[in-house]
Parts: sequence; C-alpha cells; structure tokens
Amino acid sequence: MTARNVLTKNQQSVLEKLEAANAPLSAYTLLDQLRERGFRAPLQVYRALDTLMKEGYVHRLESLNAFVACSDPHDHGHTHGHSHGMTAFAICDNCGQVTEFCDEKIGERLGEWVGSAGFVAKKAVIEFRGTCAKCRAEAA
Repeated sequence: MTARNVLTKNQQSVLEKLEAANAPLSAYTLLDQLRERGFRAPLQVYRALDTLMKEGYVHRLESLNAFVACSDPHDHGHTHGHSHGMTAFAICDNCGQVTEFCDEKIGERLGEWVGSAGFVAKKAVIEFRGTCAKCRAEAA
C-alpha cells in the first residue's frame, strides 16, 4: 500500500472529503464538493476513487453506489492494513450511518465455504441494511 503522502493531490482531496463525511458519498456528491478544488469532470473523481480503493483507503458500498473511507487505515503496512479480503458494513436505512466490520476468522471461514464449491472469489463485500442502535433508541 502506498503511503498517504504519495497520493496525488486529487486522491488526497477525495480521501479528505470521505473522511470528513458522516455518511457515504456518491461520486457526483464528491464532484460537487470538490469543484472549488478544481474538479470539473466525474472522471477525475472516479480515477481517484479507483486508486484509493486499490490501495485500501476507500470502500465502495455496492447497494448505495457510494463510497466510504476505510475505518481502519492506521495500519497501512504489508497487507493493506487489516485483511481486505472480506469486509462487512452495517448501513442504517434511517440516518445513513455506516459501521465497518472486519473479522479475519469469519473472512477465512467464508472463503473456505465458497472455496469448497470450487469458486475463487476476488473480493467480497457484505452489507447489512437496517436500523442502527442510535435510531432504534430514538424510536423507542
């Protein structure tokens, strides 16, 4: 994984916006927020996002077609910080808050399970949709 200071200006701008956001952002929302930094085309955002995802700084939430900063980027060492083989997200349908979960044991178990069918997975993104604890408490 490349060190953060090796990221281009565009990549750093996109990452900073995602880290400051309290909910996932779409590429077009990012483009709108970055216009004052010279972003003009969606392609600029997508290129930055592609690199950030490859490097393990950002995750794409498939069900929302939106992006979040990795919640555990401080251990960017030999193997992408934590194991990015299997990441799970809990997405609150009410407030939009996203919680990231990583568990190597569960990841290995799921890998064995899918591998037992002869399937080779490139990646897995598991998304749970529902209501977070805060919203459940407020509704009670």
